[in-house]
Amino acid sequence: MPKKSKLPAWAPKEGGDAFAGKVIPGSLSSKGRKSGKKTPRRPRLTVDDYVKGVLACNRAIMGRAISLIESDAAAHITEAQEMLQALLPHTGKSMRVGITGVPGAGKSTLIEALGLYLLTAGHKVAVLAVDPTSSITGGSIMGDKTRMEKLAREDNAFIRPSPSGGALGGVARKTRETMLICEAAGFDTILVETVGVGQSEIAVRSMVDFFLLLQIAGGGDELQGIKKGVIEIADTVFVNKADGDNISRAKVARQELSRALHYLSPATEGWQPKAYTCSAQSGDGVEKLWQVVETFQETTTNSGVFQQRRKEQSREWMHALINEYLTTIFLKNPAVGAKLKQVESDVVAGQLPVTAGARELLAAFMKNREDEE
Repeated sequence: MPKKSKLPAWAPKEGGDAFAGKVIPGSLSSKGRKSGKKTPRRPRLTVDDYVKGVLACNRAIMGRAISLIESDAAAHITEAQEMLQALLPHTGKSMRVGITGVPGAGKSTLIEALGLYLLTAGHKVAVLAVDPTSSITGGSIMGDKTRMEKLAREDNAFIRPSPSGGALGGVARKTRETMLICEAAGFDTILVETVGVGQSEIAVRSMVDFFLLLQIAGGGDELQGIKKGVIEIADTVFVNKADGDNISRAKVARQELSRALHYLSPATEGWQPKAYTCSAQSGDGVEKLWQVVETFQETTTNSGVFQQRRKEQSREWMHALINEYLTTIFLKNPAVGAKLKQVESDVVAGQLPVTAGARELLAAFMKNREDEE
């Protein structure tokens, strides 16, 4: 019989489900350890179980499927690829939207407001929120479900926080595969929230159909996005927090951004990006935002640019995976491992040129591969 969860001491007795925190007794107490009882394990799923569960939009199995593709274990990688191969015919029917902006621009608040609006319009929304990974512990805060509390409660919404893992632009290495899982489960709108802005946000551009840059006014420099170059890959720019005393500043920032966009080359052929204002807090401008996305989808689909971008992204994705695989087998090669620390030490000490160090390691790798053959 499953054990009942208990609310923490600080939670009101009549709070109901409004309080997410619960205390669940461990499956092995000290009494259980003394009696020799083993912790019950979840049943192992087959590839067929994963496929059927995802297609049925079983959230528990979706979560396990995503964890499977995020795993670096060799057995898991093989199993994940078999699962994705089976799900592939059911993917590709969503609108993929990337959302970026400086920290504090209100990305999570806007995504929740947009997600709730889309649900009322009959859409199923998946949010892939990438959290920054600690360089010390390798962990992340994973706070997006807390920040999107209302959206997280909706049946037709799915939020998956993922650690960036140090990937370029703060985008989790497996975000593309996660998108496929969500599409196969029937989610027709995928929103990808990134960590921040900068040149590296090109990583997001390479996996979404529409790229939104969220800006704020009154931060001391309304054109930081232009100087960092991220505006050059945006399909539209929205100035958030256009409410209260900040409305006039937001309008000025929008005008400045509109002038800049006029002189920049569009990120998407046949589409001229524009700047708008919105307030994620009040919801003003959220409907306009989605109208822009829909117009973009219609325009680029009719011109063939939408389909061509998807094809190019698949090609780039394949090359990225090849590079990742080659790097992995290179670093795991025993001959490279035997020389790596010494070569690194010589390079750092200035006793060996960097190019010569790289060539020495590559030579050791190639010789080892030839000997194995």
